[in-house]
Amino acid sequence: MTPTIKEILAPLQPDMARTDEVIRRELHSDVALVRQIADYIIAAGGKRLRPALLLAVARALGYEGSHHATLAAVVEFIHTATLLHDDVVDESDLRRGRETANAVFGNAAAVLVGDFLYSRSFQMMVSVGSMRVMAVLAEATNVIAEGEVLQLMNQGNPDTTLEDYFRVIEYKTAKLFEAAGRLGAILAGAAPEVEEAMAAFGRELGCAFQIVDDVLDYAADPAVSGKNVGDDLAEGKPTLPLLHVLHHGTPAQAGLIRQVIEQGGREHLAAVLEAIAETGALEASRRVAERYAATAKTRLACLSPSQFQESLLQLSDFAVNRSA
Repeated sequence: MTPTIKEILAPLQPDMARTDEVIRRELHSDVALVRQIADYIIAAGGKRLRPALLLAVARALGYEGSHHATLAAVVEFIHTATLLHDDVVDESDLRRGRETANAVFGNAAAVLVGDFLYSRSFQMMVSVGSMRVMAVLAEATNVIAEGEVLQLMNQGNPDTTLEDYFRVIEYKTAKLFEAAGRLGAILAGAAPEVEEAMAAFGRELGCAFQIVDDVLDYAADPAVSGKNVGDDLAEGKPTLPLLHVLHHGTPAQAGLIRQVIEQGGREHLAAVLEAIAETGALEASRRVAERYAATAKTRLACLSPSQFQESLLQLSDFAVNRSA
């Protein structure tokens, strides 16, 4: 049985608590609306996987300093900023079981507070005093933005290829996981080959995580996931389950998927779910995620056995076995 995320992160609780302290402190602003929206989105919770990844890698490699909590908070700020902007672009109204910030406060405020989180994260990374750290995070932030644009270009396009899809998830999601793994290694002064292994671990974990997210869009219980079923369908996003039906379904099923990708909306959700079930699209997509997670685990062979290495191994399993 896969441990819960709380059990997996138990060895990191002191570091996670320090990271939360940094987050609360750095969210302060003299502008009331910034504080209000920032408090709203942080209070919504989240798994904090990216900060946990950075902390676990740093600790697994013997890091004993204090910059890890700052950089873990930076990673969480960048992630939160992308969520704010994502929800505006996607016109989403539900995340983590609550109304999105844009639904509550409006699109303009959500975008601007996302900008605040980006700019605050760059202030924080400068305080670490490492050009290498700044280079990694600057590149990651830029690649994530490119990924968002690539996803927008694919939206409504039934001719999106598997290569296009994997490029989007590597840019949009896996890049920040990769940066978190790399930063943990950089803080610990790891050898270049170990740094590359930790970056690869993060990248592959991130790909597995995103593929399962795309599966859960069609399989999760909204009461558990905190999101509406079929959000990706409504937005015309050609994710892996739909691409599987396009490539392996009957001509009628493929025609249906082409239509719903082009038009978006939920009016054909029942028929789409039937086609997904008949072609085994969710199971096939999960197998792809499992291969990414299995490869990620092999990257950890360079780490000495420890409770932190074990947490990283368990994160790989959690990424593919979760229900939300």
